[in-house]
Amino acid sequence: MKITIAKDAGYCFGVRDAVNMAYDASEKHGEVFMLGDIVHNENVVQDLEKSGARVVDNLSDIPKGKPVLLRAHGTVNSTWDEAKNKKMTVIDATCPLVHEIHREVRMLEEEGRKIVIIGDHGHDEVTAIADQVKDAVIISTKEEATKIKRTRKIGVVSQSTQMIENVQGIINVLMTRIVDIRFINTICYPTKRNHQQIKELSKISDLMIIIGSFTSANSKRLTELSKQRNKKTYQVTCADDIKDSWFENVEKVGVSAGASTPDYLIEGVESKIKKIAKERRK
Repeated sequence: MKITIAKDAGYCFGVRDAVNMAYDASEKHGEVFMLGDIVHNENVVQDLEKSGARVVDNLSDIPKGKPVLLRAHGTVNSTWDEAKNKKMTVIDATCPLVHEIHREVRMLEEEGRKIVIIGDHGHDEVTAIADQVKDAVIISTKEEATKIKRTRKIGVVSQSTQMIENVQGIINVLMTRIVDIRFINTICYPTKRNHQQIKELSKISDLMIIIGSFTSANSKRLTELSKQRNKKTYQVTCADDIKDSWFENVEKVGVSAGASTPDYLIEGVESKIKKIAKERRK
């Protein structure tokens, strides 16, 4: 059985840096506190908890003198202001590409444009982007785009992990309703690379395994992209989720992983597949 792991499977640089910052901060300060999960992967959060990186819901839950780490997805301005007013030590683990989206939407608003964000409602990254401007509109589907109020000038950005197909479809709808559109493509390049690799690998594989938490939007999108091209696609959180029965009459297995999936989970899945293949040869 041939196993092919997508070149850019797993951690993107933004997530890797954020997780490393959490480990470094907990080692330096004894403890560090994060507002919510640093990334959307329960295995990573559990590992960090063991090292002293704790998850809290509010800044008021953090003991005096202890640092707060603001996570990769971005943080609303009121939280930044509150931490500053309390003179807390803030460790900014926001992905640099997310910071760039924040700058882009503020610039578009300065041009007098109504801001439209293509992204998942309620997602941490989208919430933080919307908080950079006044009255941003969030659109996740083409159907929602048909209901947008007619406005002369809009500025459009997207959540960094959106699928280009969804963004293009929404832009096409907006073009039928809005006179003046300025679109800035803010899908990050790690996402673009991973999506392209999934499209190619799923076509040449008998079976696809996508590793990632079911709370991770980008992992679910990888699974969706793969399923569109290969019906034998399964999303797993770790090697324990894999079933031997999936591999009947399978010769080529493709593997990829979401941007919040650590290397050891990918290695564990690869080892499990190799073990299944070995058993089948007996």
